[in-house]
Amino acid sequence: MTIDGVVTVPSGAFSSSTFDQGFAIQDRTGGIYVSVADNLGFALRQQVRVTGTLADTVLPGLLVLTNVTEVKAHGRGPKVEPLPVATGDVGETTEGELVTITGIITQPIVNDLPFGFIIVVNDGSGEVNSFVCASTGIDVSGLSQGQTIEVTGFSGQFANHFEVDPRTQSDIRVVP
Repeated sequence: MTIDGVVTVPSGAFSSSTFDQGFAIQDRTGGIYVSVADNLGFALRQQVRVTGTLADTVLPGLLVLTNVTEVKAHGRGPKVEPLPVATGDVGETTEGELVTITGIITQPIVNDLPFGFIIVVNDGSGEVNSFVCASTGIDVSGLSQGQTIEVTGFSGQFANHFEVDPRTQSDIRVVP
């Protein structure tokens, strides 16, 4: 399968939980995580064409492009605007896409190092995890249960949990 899209997760950003140096791309029809062993240095908004095989192996439950045989960057793509989604609607239909959720942190933040941190967020429509990969360098020390936050990130899945995975510090914002 060959896919052409704009980079929405930079190379290696999620390495602490994916154990690879992959990246995510998105076009007008959807998005996908691309699993590769080497850090290809892709940054946000690069336009990339990738050929590989669809699989559900790197992260349990998440459909990814793996066994990549060809990767080619070809310029700068359009800015991908995150899709605003209710916390209870993060799921199979949003998987692979850049989304934004807003809600209350309903539980104490779970330290799951060396992988990252789990933040449970709910806007009243249902809880969803926001998984902050340690490899992003995002500081969660200023966040706590009861705060309202806005999270922009990759809509993914780990096992039977859907999640929104922020990419940079600016992807998590406390809402006054």
